[in-house]
Amino acid sequence: MTIQWFPGHMAKARREVEEKVKLVDFVVELVDARVPLASQNPMLQQILQHKPKMVLLMKKDLADNRETEKWINYFERNDIQALAINANDQADINRITQVAKKLTQEKMENLRKKGVQPGPARAMIIGIPNVGKSTLINRLANKRIAKTADTPGVTKQQFWIKVKKDFELLDTPGILWPKFEDEMVGYQLAAIGTIKDKLLSLQDITAFVIQYMQENYPDLIEERYAINRDMEDMWEIFVAIGKQRGALESGGEVNFEKVSNIVLGDLRTGRLGSITLEPSP
Repeated sequence: MTIQWFPGHMAKARREVEEKVKLVDFVVELVDARVPLASQNPMLQQILQHKPKMVLLMKKDLADNRETEKWINYFERNDIQALAINANDQADINRITQVAKKLTQEKMENLRKKGVQPGPARAMIIGIPNVGKSTLINRLANKRIAKTADTPGVTKQQFWIKVKKDFELLDTPGILWPKFEDEMVGYQLAAIGTIKDKLLSLQDITAFVIQYMQENYPDLIEERYAINRDMEDMWEIFVAIGKQRGALESGGEVNFEKVSNIVLGDLRTGRLGSITLEPSP
């Protein structure tokens, strides 16, 4: 599966990130806790490499806690402050503010020593589409500022948001990169809904999810669909799930597209369980 696309607004957003990064003290990068490395935009890493950064592993409630802890350790071994976040948990939101203060503490102290009263720290928030950026911004600001949706590509332009008196946040649109060199990254991002479903073969993505779960979460998939790791024929698996979940056409034939929507919907909403699709290094 090759996914190659680069909508015009994303090219424009990349240029604006390059221009505006000079205005901020640090970067807040949002990744999906289910695929932390796959959901990092390599194109932006080059642009932002000289800025202090915190990585927020979003949607931690949908991810495997054991794997999330390993991923936190991975980022911290690489000298990057990382937090696992549920945007609906106020304690997690408060932790973000505390870490933001630490990232700018040295700069603020240096300004005070020079007799300059520092203003609020400034940060840029970045992430791929549908990673939960707009929801997080609304929680940080404690009011509805950014539009939210379950589909990628809602934010189309940059704007500043005040987070109490602690710091100012520059929002940016979700940006994907032109081509996924690693086919697995394409499958992982498609599975969690980063890429619009109409651009892909949902059956291919669903087959990837089923096979991954058979290998890594066999109990969860058996509990949900009565599918065990010994079932290898993907056609038979789709038929079994379709019959169990009533994904049938007139005449009793299984509709594979409906099966795909059921499995991917269960994965994305957590009904399949807490699953990480990218094992930590």
